[in-house]
Amino acid sequence: MNVKSTQSSIVVSVHLCLWLFVFTGCGANGSKATKPTKPPEATIRGELHQVQLEKLPTIAKVQGSLYVDESSTIAARVAGRVLEVNCDLGDTVEKDQLLIRIDPLEYQLRVSQMEAQLLQARAAIGLDADKPISSLNPMNAPPVRETRAVLEESQQQVRRLRELFKNGAVVATDLETAESTERVAEARFNSAMNSVREKIANVGVQSAQLELAKQNLQETSVTAPFKATVQRRLAASGTYVQAGQTLVELVRTDVLRYRATVPERFVQQLAVGQVVRINLPTQPREAKVTRISPALDQATRSLTFEASLENSDQSLRGGLFASAEVVLDNNSEAIAVPVSAVMRFAGTDKAWLVKDGKTKEAVVQLGRQVDGKIEILSGINVGDQILLLAKDGGPGKFEPQGDSKGSTPSQVSTETASASSGNAK
Repeated sequence: MNVKSTQSSIVVSVHLCLWLFVFTGCGANGSKATKPTKPPEATIRGELHQVQLEKLPTIAKVQGSLYVDESSTIAARVAGRVLEVNCDLGDTVEKDQLLIRIDPLEYQLRVSQMEAQLLQARAAIGLDADKPISSLNPMNAPPVRETRAVLEESQQQVRRLRELFKNGAVVATDLETAESTERVAEARFNSAMNSVREKIANVGVQSAQLELAKQNLQETSVTAPFKATVQRRLAASGTYVQAGQTLVELVRTDVLRYRATVPERFVQQLAVGQVVRINLPTQPREAKVTRISPALDQATRSLTFEASLENSDQSLRGGLFASAEVVLDNNSEAIAVPVSAVMRFAGTDKAWLVKDGKTKEAVVQLGRQVDGKIEILSGINVGDQILLLAKDGGPGKFEPQGDSKGSTPSQVSTETASASSGNAK
């Protein structure tokens, strides 16, 4: 076998050794066999490829679905009859936009009632409506001042009688009566102080009741907590709703979450920030891993992750199913060859290996396929030379494939014993 350089392709000249027995002359003289003749050479065109390490990213193929970024169920905070509905299915609503209004009349009346009770409580302790309760000194309250004056008078009377008792001017009975009067005056003073403190506390209670009534009045207007899209509307005008009853369901779709799982063997390689290529029905999108579950699912032995996907144009819908590829290591290397160098026959993957000027089939084990390259796990080593075959190639039918990385133009002649022509396709 001779190897010669060519400019465009490799010309593989295959000598097919076929023994042809030609019998001529039938008759009385018998038959005569001719000597075997050498058939003409068949031409096979292809390219020679030098096997080497290729940059082949480690990719995990996954399947998942798109989920909305936020979902909120809006319920009634107060009971009442629905007066107005300002949203419906599919509507886009802004933050604080009015969605549903509940009849506010009952709650307006309750606010008025609480305001009147607060004024009554302030008047009971002599506190003006425009003054804060912190400005009130309990000692200045009229009941407290009155009982304090009586207490001070009783104390002075006791002191005078004690001096007179020492001089023998009064008897012990008069002193004991004065001391009893002092104790009664002190008890009345303490009672007055407690009463004033209770009324001050009542002012605080009435103030809180008023604020609660105002809050309930405000809750009759149901608004959107954020910019969102209406997914469901569950109330209509005239419906009487209870507190806690669901009125509207909102979803935020400006950003979608692609949620999928990776098998256990990829868990240690998965990290936040890795690129996720999502194959959507409209067009492929790229996103990045933003969240990873802290634990594997024990039933499926897989790990859940999420990737945020921009959807400001609202072209995607939540719930869409999509396959994806997670780039776990973009700089990994492996033995890889062009897909055209591998053929499958009878369920076995093979390649044409050129060694010592002869070609022979090499059974290979394939790995991942990325960008027209396919990983070779076994059967071919770095430095080997292989033929790049057309998909429909075979002996005498190989066409030039053009220049490719690592390929060198050559001409290879091979005997039939070196390659099986029946397995070339």
